[in-house]
Amino acid sequence: MKNELLQELEARGFINQASNMEGINEALNSGHIVGYWGTDPTGDSLHVGHLASLMLMRWFQKYGHKPILLVGGATGRIGDPSGRDKGRPMLTDEQIEKNCVGLRKSISKFIHFGNGESDAIMVDNYDWMKDYGHLEFLTDFGTDFTVPRMLSMESVKRRLENGMTFLEFNYMTFQAVDFLTLYKKYGCILQFCGADQWGNCIMGVELVRKKLGKEAFVLSTSLITDSNGNKIGKSAGNAVWVNEEKTSPYDYYQYFRNTPDDLVEKFLKVFTEIPLSEIDKLTKLKDAELNEAKKILAFAATEIAHGREAALAAQDSAAALFEGGGNLKNIPTVEINIGETISVLELLVASGLFQSKSEARRMVEQGGIQIDGKKITDWKTEFISSDEFIVQKGKKTFLRVMKKN
Repeated sequence: MKNELLQELEARGFINQASNMEGINEALNSGHIVGYWGTDPTGDSLHVGHLASLMLMRWFQKYGHKPILLVGGATGRIGDPSGRDKGRPMLTDEQIEKNCVGLRKSISKFIHFGNGESDAIMVDNYDWMKDYGHLEFLTDFGTDFTVPRMLSMESVKRRLENGMTFLEFNYMTFQAVDFLTLYKKYGCILQFCGADQWGNCIMGVELVRKKLGKEAFVLSTSLITDSNGNKIGKSAGNAVWVNEEKTSPYDYYQYFRNTPDDLVEKFLKVFTEIPLSEIDKLTKLKDAELNEAKKILAFAATEIAHGREAALAAQDSAAALFEGGGNLKNIPTVEINIGETISVLELLVASGLFQSKSEARRMVEQGGIQIDGKKITDWKTEFISSDEFIVQKGKKTFLRVMKKN
């Protein structure tokens, strides 16, 4: 009989590929199991592009299984070549530690940690990889990986023409050792990953089989893309961050509120825990009524990531800006030093809406800037500053600017 968790994941569109679906189904039906998902500390927060895998882990835990969340302090020092045309920049130990702290914060918003049977634990692969010397690592694992097999991986083939380094070539061996280590220490038999990590994860399955004579499994989920089909991520420049110091709960809410019509059903299934029967009703709404489904999506996704109070505040702010009610004090706010007067270009740069005056000038000339509801058409404009005002960039970006005392 097909396991209930797999039915849920399949119906919500999480499942992309499985190493052995029958084996995974049998393992899940046999009782509670241990599974893991890992991410490297290349940034100090997760973003929406990570959340398909993380929400999958959330469902895994919700059905009574034990998640392990791995932060790659060791693999982060190498850099994953998957899906990249060039090597990642090297990080310092201080950057890695700072990023690990931020990632733990992000993950804790979605997964419950503790000492219970299905409570999650967090591990860092640096804790076991740091003890290997180069000769010892080669002696223990060098004969378990063949060069032809490694060269067959898509992540390697894509990089060979661009000068893949020996450092990056070792990445998949480190990730395979992670799976072996977690299998031996925690009985972890299942790894979750994004579709772009498939090759790295399969190497782990093969290593467990070679070293232990046991079968481990991999289940991948499709990558989250924007309306243009581009992968959402830090390097792609379109990341929406989980941690509130990088993306405010209001902006997080607005990201989902502005979901393109053709992605509403997908996002409801992936980013919320709304029952499938209710999602089916919501996605049958058409035209203007579909906006109600987007509001429900935005609230539910924001509540998971930031809590109910923050979701209510974001909802209230959106109502104030777009529907003529609610409280403007909950929208993103910045305090800046302003004299009696300030030029519009200085204001736009000081507020952080633009990196340079030339960028700000182009937006003004295109008619994309409003201050307290009044469109600014002349980039030379100077105005008498007040203690507080609302700056609008384009149709959907709002910022509350307050004068520093």
